[in-house]
Amino acid sequence: MSRTPLPRPGRPVAVLAVAAGLFGLLAAPPDAPSPRTVPAAAVAENTATVFYWTKTKNWTAHNLHYAPDGGSWTAVPGVAMEPACTDWVKRTVSLGTAAGLQATFNNGSGTWDNNGGRNYALGTGNITVKDGVVAHSDPCAGTTPTPGAEATVYYSAEALGWSTANIHYQPAGGAWTAVPGVGMQAACAGWWKREIDLGTAASLKAAFNNGNGTWDNNGGSDYTIGTGVSTVRNRVVTANAADPCAATPPDTQAPTAPGGVTATADGVSVLLSWDPATDDRGVTKYQVTRTGGSGGSVVTDVGSTVFSDTNLAERTAYTYTVKAVDAAGNVSAASAPATATTGDRPATPATGRPLGTDPRKDPIYFVLTARFNDGDPSNNRGGSQHVKSGNAANDDPMFRGDFKGLIQKLDYVKGLGFSAIWVTPVVLNRSDYDYHGYHGYDFYKVDPRLESAGASYQDLIDAAHAKGMKIYQDVVYNHSSRWGAKGLFVPTVYGVRDSQWSWYYDEKQPGFEYDGLTVDAKTGKSYYNGDLWSTAEPTGNTCVDWGKPTGGKSAEGYTVYNCQWPSPTSGMFPKALYHQCWIGNWEGEDSRSCWLHEDLADFNTENPAVQNYLIGAYDKYIDMGVDGFRVDTAVHIPRTTWNRRFLPAVQERVAQRHGAEAAKNFFVFGEVAAFVNDKWNRGSVNHSAQFYTWKERKEYDADDTKAALEMYDYEQQQGTGNQPTSTNAFLNGNSYHTPDHSRFSGMNVIDMRMHMNFGDAQNAFSNGKDSDDSYNDATYNVVYVDSHDYGPNKSSERYAGGTDAWAENMSLMWTFRGIPTLYYGSEIEFQKGKKIDCGPGCPLATTGRAYFGDHVAGSVTASDFSQVSSASGAVATTLQQPLVRHVQRLNQIRRAIPALQTGQYSTEGVSGGMAFKRRYTSGSTDSFALVTVSGGASFTGIPNGTYTDAVSGDVRTVTAGTLSVAAPGKGNLRVYVLNGPGRIGTAGPYLK
Repeated sequence: MSRTPLPRPGRPVAVLAVAAGLFGLLAAPPDAPSPRTVPAAAVAENTATVFYWTKTKNWTAHNLHYAPDGGSWTAVPGVAMEPACTDWVKRTVSLGTAAGLQATFNNGSGTWDNNGGRNYALGTGNITVKDGVVAHSDPCAGTTPTPGAEATVYYSAEALGWSTANIHYQPAGGAWTAVPGVGMQAACAGWWKREIDLGTAASLKAAFNNGNGTWDNNGGSDYTIGTGVSTVRNRVVTANAADPCAATPPDTQAPTAPGGVTATADGVSVLLSWDPATDDRGVTKYQVTRTGGSGGSVVTDVGSTVFSDTNLAERTAYTYTVKAVDAAGNVSAASAPATATTGDRPATPATGRPLGTDPRKDPIYFVLTARFNDGDPSNNRGGSQHVKSGNAANDDPMFRGDFKGLIQKLDYVKGLGFSAIWVTPVVLNRSDYDYHGYHGYDFYKVDPRLESAGASYQDLIDAAHAKGMKIYQDVVYNHSSRWGAKGLFVPTVYGVRDSQWSWYYDEKQPGFEYDGLTVDAKTGKSYYNGDLWSTAEPTGNTCVDWGKPTGGKSAEGYTVYNCQWPSPTSGMFPKALYHQCWIGNWEGEDSRSCWLHEDLADFNTENPAVQNYLIGAYDKYIDMGVDGFRVDTAVHIPRTTWNRRFLPAVQERVAQRHGAEAAKNFFVFGEVAAFVNDKWNRGSVNHSAQFYTWKERKEYDADDTKAALEMYDYEQQQGTGNQPTSTNAFLNGNSYHTPDHSRFSGMNVIDMRMHMNFGDAQNAFSNGKDSDDSYNDATYNVVYVDSHDYGPNKSSERYAGGTDAWAENMSLMWTFRGIPTLYYGSEIEFQKGKKIDCGPGCPLATTGRAYFGDHVAGSVTASDFSQVSSASGAVATTLQQPLVRHVQRLNQIRRAIPALQTGQYSTEGVSGGMAFKRRYTSGSTDSFALVTVSGGASFTGIPNGTYTDAVSGDVRTVTAGTLSVAAPGKGNLRVYVLNGPGRIGTAGPYLK
């Protein structure tokens, strides 16, 4: 993720949204819920039953306000009276030793009958008050009593795990029940029930508890419940609800037929998309039927609302219909047909195919492609900030590196020992400072500033695969550039072009189309803005107060106009496709549904049109043979949307195009940014990395927007203590066990907690293992020290802890669980201590994103991973640096020992600061290793046998289940392998 600050005409005031409060569950003493005091037992002496005539006044409620003779008055408005018989209400009151009472009556809303100001003097026994006349009788004797109002309350304690439930309540105008209330009856799975007689009251206040001091009192506000049937579930009261325990009738209703089916041909492929069908219980899949060509009728099951049909016949018409299927197997009617005619087969068909091996075997080298190595100066571009940033003075255009430069240095990366390369986003970007790739504009087009003749993106993928190296593509689903997304929505205009702003908003040139590379002949710019300005307000403008001065001035002193800078709240972007708010709380619900930066227009990813656009775009790169996706800003999209739409679409496409094994090993790892030292990010499960590695635990609304909110609320209520756990990363004693991935979402994650604590390796190790039970499988975690965004402890600088500390961090990363990842240049402490990103406010050459090519200039040839057969020039010097030699040998050792790649681990029976045992068992492979980093350690209860240290070659024979290791020194380590291969590699500056 990149949030590069940019110069801008003016910044809108952000509207800050605040997330709702959490579910109120509290442990409290029985008398805590105020005003729920237990009434004292009354002395059963004199009583009066007061009957009051209702027909004359026709009030909707009746209260008796009274004082026993010599006693105190009740609190206004008194006590509620209950139905007695037709036209009469009554109330029986205790008088103690008093022989009568003073009384008045009211409707609870300020209307009184106080006997003309004299009050009523009443005695004991049965008393009637009718139109001001007092008499002694029971007017309802021999009649059928009028029934009072009833409330039937269903309460769901499913999320709480209660074994019993009580309802503590107060009818409107009445008194609370004694704590803890009255017991509720088990009604059906997940529901408790209680029927309550309300008398004349029209509602009640209620709280629920488990009888052992744990309350649900609606966050301290209590619940208001009316008459009839009501349900209370997840803090939501549903009035006039259906009986949740009524038998569910069988589902016989088919979904609606899908609408909006469109088919678009591209060469010999057809991209099909449609609007979601609706169903009373939810659509589970779609059936796409193709007719045409020589293959007859072909039916394909699809999990999303987009389908790419490939490798068809040339110049052939194909017709498609789509049906929706629900969980019960009900099938909708077919959609209206859509037809597309294919064209010619591309002259150079895509040749890519992912390597398809276990991603844990492949250490990752992370490059900013535009800053790594310049293979073709002709595609270099400086952009609108070239001079202002200081880049021009350094002859250092922001777009400098390219695929050709990376292809030229694949042997450098392989010589370091890395077998996977993570490249920054490759799609066409559009921004004033977009070299990093996170401002996507045309998601279907590779940015021409990265490509050259003979060095396309496809060429890079193929060249890497030929060397046994994978390509992981950085992808963005959360946002587009502020210029919109070509093919989905591009705004007509942003600003007013007057004499002051003509330097920024160019005159439109017919026939010119932005691609980032091509220079407009009239303006001399490749960052041309021509279709985004207007002198007069454009037809169809949606931006509020377009063209009116804001009252502010730019840094240059120019007048700033409304709509001159993108904003989610101005109406520039359609609500259906883009969110309409700024993030106010980074750990609130709005962080998943609002803009995080002015230059990053936030997609409404719950909209099917947006989903189809993104799925179709990334299908293209899957087809090219990339080996995985690093997902930018994954936390800013609801987990339900990932699990329902994007992740299944990736799996479906890889399997369709490259086979089931490739799909199994297609590596998706998300950036779920959390910059605090918490197992759970500030206590919020929805904003924590491990949360995204799990499938959903329950069904939500079929509508993705509603489902996202339901899931958010449900999981926040569950809290951190009631999340799923896993043993997939852990040994069972000394034994490896088959991991259970049945609840895996399809997304692995970057280990943000280790990253934030890598200021000290011991802290990273302790924090990492503390979190591992909460991931689906932490052996797939991507682990790094620093990156293009941050260093440890949310530092804005590249790591500068020193060479020894770097060596120690690397030794831990390459032997502990997870996939070690190195940000380009860290092997020589490139730009250590330098600010990683200061936007165009300083030259790139002074930042952590500086150009690296000077350090790899010359020639280099790798004969194998970690093996350089020849090198000359600057790269030869680079390859002699101490951390280069260190990482080369670490990669050799890790590659030779399966336990260090895919093994589970344990610290049981292990002493030492950073010490652990790992094992991987599969078929004839049984790899068991004992590891200690920097410090000494002892291992007890281990299998007997011969252990050989892969670092020093030391051999130990264990006969009593114990092995002790002296401290090897900072940055060094010991890896004793049972029946191991012996010493691996040669001694270096740290591993010796």
